[in-house]
Amino acid sequence: MILSLNDPLLQTTFDRASKRTQRVVQAGTQSVAITTPFPSPHDWRDVWIYFLMLDRFNRDDGLQPVSLPYDKPFGQFQGGTFNGVRAQLRYIKDLGAGAIWLSPVLKNRQSDLHTFHGYGIQDFLRPEPRFASVPGKEDEELRALVDEAHALGLYVIFDIVLNHAGDVFAYKGFGSSAPGGSEMRPVEWRDETGRARADFPVIENIPDQHRNPDALVWPTELQQNRFFRRKGKGGEDGGDFESLKEFVTDVRDGQIFPVRNALILAYQYAIARYDIDGFRIDTLKFIERDFAQTFGNAMREYGLSIGKKNFFSYGEVFDDEARIAEFIGRNTRDGSDLVGVDAALDFPLFFRLPSFVKGFAPPTQIIDVYRRRKELGRDILTSHGEAGRFFVTFLDNHDMKERFRSANSDEPDKFDPQVTLGIAVLFCLQGIPCLYYGTEQGLRGRGNSDQFVREALWGKPNAFDPVHPIYKTINCLSRIRDSQPALRYGRLYFRPISGDGVHFGTSPYAPGVLAFSRILNNHEVVVVANASTEMEFSGYVLVDFFINGDGDRFRVLNDSCAAVPEPVETRNGLEIYEVDGGTATGPAKMISVRLRSMEVQILAR
Repeated sequence: MILSLNDPLLQTTFDRASKRTQRVVQAGTQSVAITTPFPSPHDWRDVWIYFLMLDRFNRDDGLQPVSLPYDKPFGQFQGGTFNGVRAQLRYIKDLGAGAIWLSPVLKNRQSDLHTFHGYGIQDFLRPEPRFASVPGKEDEELRALVDEAHALGLYVIFDIVLNHAGDVFAYKGFGSSAPGGSEMRPVEWRDETGRARADFPVIENIPDQHRNPDALVWPTELQQNRFFRRKGKGGEDGGDFESLKEFVTDVRDGQIFPVRNALILAYQYAIARYDIDGFRIDTLKFIERDFAQTFGNAMREYGLSIGKKNFFSYGEVFDDEARIAEFIGRNTRDGSDLVGVDAALDFPLFFRLPSFVKGFAPPTQIIDVYRRRKELGRDILTSHGEAGRFFVTFLDNHDMKERFRSANSDEPDKFDPQVTLGIAVLFCLQGIPCLYYGTEQGLRGRGNSDQFVREALWGKPNAFDPVHPIYKTINCLSRIRDSQPALRYGRLYFRPISGDGVHFGTSPYAPGVLAFSRILNNHEVVVVANASTEMEFSGYVLVDFFINGDGDRFRVLNDSCAAVPEPVETRNGLEIYEVDGGTATGPAKMISVRLRSMEVQILAR
């Protein structure tokens, strides 16, 4: 067991990772040879990500969840395992995903029954024992999961934490959490049973016989009181997340940042030990911007040093476009030449897209997201190119109180076409799409806390059904995205629409019709989405004037029952209100389309 960053076993792991070898992995009934370290994808836009919560995805022992029914809120461990995920890798691959994002896998405080989510890390060098099927085999089972994913062609992303550790000490007189304030509070570090010890006020002074691997915080390089904020709960200016204790990541020893260096080395070790392909960084906006840059650069450079030429990092910046722009890539106005994390979760799009799809917000709100993004991104350089590489897009996740799929007790499937519409738009807009586990099986959790969307999927009858209608729809949309390079790399243009073929503009009303094109070289893919739950749309959409000829025919890629568009035609004497605010009269090229309510069409020549 490695408890220090100076342990010789750590260096042995780094040495082994620096040598490229072949490894034979059993993937189902087949033996597959893989290269380790496993090479990165050439471009992360070529894959989409399946995000799962380890404790809630699948067990490998066939037992039902602790709390029944499976989809009711429950705040403790339910029994999901590394081997449970491993057993369903083929299911994820067949869905169409190219990568899996695992909720945090590192060891939480063993006496804490409520950190099933994994974000309360106590040991930054060891996997969570409760995710192991065989006691003491968590390290081997996690590596086997990653290796088999690679053998099936899936990349693996770890969810990691830089801002805080778990509930590793209590506040004297308060307990796990305390009100925020400007003064440091006295603390009592926890022993291996989880008990806060009044005789453990300073971690550096705790006798060696009490330094149990299940007590305190590890590695030893993090064992100083001054490395923790100790001011109770906080907000933007720093402080704990309830019981999760915030690091002081800007503490210095001369020119050295000891907390930053410890976390950087610990996560480089995770790359070396488990051969992973990327990091999703929790609560990124709460760490210093220069640390975010240093961390992203350190992970990228370490990946390059062992042959992972495109190691991917993206952060949770739960904020607006301007704040996100501070973290991703490199701004040309910076004095530093470091490139930060590669991308961020696309919260600006998330704040608008579900509302548009459900008919509550007009299409102009989606257009405004990208207009603002273009303005703020002018000065940004990145190792990952244009805007589509900057963002991991999504419709819902584990931190929300409701899933995207609507729940209607009288007609439970009435609004299911909205799921198709939402995923299709997500897959066709710029970005690296991410779907939350259970979406493909129609989960529809909704309540007053995030526990309602953290269902124990395996408890659902026929939980991993490959012929579920939504599973099949996602697979179809995934294959379309794979077959159309323009949907992965193309330029994005929002298109004015018209009901009469003369007056064109973008709809400011809800529900509305959203139309946009992705263009790559001389190929255009047009997406038209009708968010109305009742009204059909019959009208016209502008297409590129120079790469489409009169008489060219677009076909619908995603629905064999959809109405076939009329051929491309050129018209003059129009009244066009452009997306950028300008006006034009033509000539312009257009196609006519007909969409049912809640229908989306993906069109290509």
